[in-house]
Amino acid sequence: MQRSVALSVLTALIVGLAFTAGTASGQQNQAQQRAALIARGKALELPGEWEPPPGDPLLHHTAGFAKTLCSAVFITGLDPADAAANVGFFTGPLEYRRYVVDTVIDWERQEVRLTLNNGVTRVARRFKSQGCVTLPLGHDSVFFTPSWVEPNLPDPSTTPWPMGDVIPPEPWPAEIDSQAFQAVLDTAFGPPQAMTLAVVITYRGRILGERYAPGIGIHTPLESWSMGKSLTGTLVARLIQMGVYRLDQPAPIPEWQREGDPRRQIRIMDLMRMSSGLRIRAPQDPDWNDSLGYPDHLYLYTGGVDSYKWAATRPLQWPPNTVGRYRNTDPVLASYLVRLAAEKLGMDYHSLPQRILFDKIGIRDAIIETDPYGNFLGQGYEMVAARDWARLGNLYLQDGVWNGERLLPEGYVDYVKTPAPAWVADGRPVYGGGFFWVNGDGSLPIPRDAFAMRGAGGQSATIIPTHGLVVVRLGKYRGAAAGSRALNRAFEMLMEVVPPLKPGPQ
Repeated sequence: MQRSVALSVLTALIVGLAFTAGTASGQQNQAQQRAALIARGKALELPGEWEPPPGDPLLHHTAGFAKTLCSAVFITGLDPADAAANVGFFTGPLEYRRYVVDTVIDWERQEVRLTLNNGVTRVARRFKSQGCVTLPLGHDSVFFTPSWVEPNLPDPSTTPWPMGDVIPPEPWPAEIDSQAFQAVLDTAFGPPQAMTLAVVITYRGRILGERYAPGIGIHTPLESWSMGKSLTGTLVARLIQMGVYRLDQPAPIPEWQREGDPRRQIRIMDLMRMSSGLRIRAPQDPDWNDSLGYPDHLYLYTGGVDSYKWAATRPLQWPPNTVGRYRNTDPVLASYLVRLAAEKLGMDYHSLPQRILFDKIGIRDAIIETDPYGNFLGQGYEMVAARDWARLGNLYLQDGVWNGERLLPEGYVDYVKTPAPAWVADGRPVYGGGFFWVNGDGSLPIPRDAFAMRGAGGQSATIIPTHGLVVVRLGKYRGAAAGSRALNRAFEMLMEVVPPLKPGPQ
């Protein structure tokens, strides 16, 4: 069965994102910081020029729209018109969706077809456990064999949390006022304009409270965006713990192994700190403007190319570990290391995350989507249930140990929550290791040693070790601004409601 969603209906639903202007002094400080970042980058830059990726930006934007619409409808289960109006703006910006003159939702093929006013159609289709993939122009399928990956876990309906769904009956913590905590939960969920889909708060490993939007449940995979970078970092950490890699070793990217290639200096830890120095462009760059062309940061999602090969061919812009920039080359190449490890271990690549990580901590509802060549796009194309993000957060809260088994290397969590040296040198102590954000500048109303998985659209899982807390918030992209304000207010309240943990074993 097919369904056409008229352009007029979608246009009527699509409005601009809320924008909150900062104070004059805040804007001045931001401008000064931006100028300092640009100046420092220029001073350290190596010879060379950036060239935009090939292709028509409109076709790339539409490819991103097709993929996120496909995932929202066929994985999350959202209504197509709702999804088209409210999710996936990062790789499919709202302002370009108006060029789509026909939208077809094919329920039998689990496919989305978007036709532009120039007659070109972009297609995204679900391929089993590899999720939704945008097909390259001129092709009707992908260049790998899709597969189903099933969890090797017991029945969740009869298995206690965290390995299953059953919440064991436990007395409410005497140190926390239950009514005050309920107010925190309500605040975190936010008003209707926050469009929150899920909030889960755990305390010392137990689910203290959770709330979901209508139609969303504990097993619903949700758009999570760059939270997936932290998941990719966790997979690399698992491989380090398994003895495949070392954090301080030069990244064994095959394309860099020729004698004299300066990229041989890039260590795995540099990639995982967004400090490789590779030359691409990202909308987050301090000197970015739209007139420069289409950024590689997005092309690695939408280009329909072998994303690992594209990232691996990028030259150096700065010496490694000198300048911090939020660019998708680094997590894409970390994903490349995961693929190389699967080949080295003789494991099925697409089932490796489930086998070495998800099965270990009870995750059943995580889908890491791929490019047309079957490469995981774990830098942001993943659909994961809120409880599963809470499980991952608790793995970090427990210093990488789960059920008595060390899953992450000793000392890795400290590496993750320590501000990356290149970012500190840039005057931005906000990014750590393993693709985690840190609160090094104290901008969040939580302790400075808190750290978080964060994604576009207001997605986050925040670990607060001093209080034994993990806070997950996921929602529709359009609600990002309101959702972020609500979550920050909830953090303030949470610090008043939940006392710090006492020293010693808990």
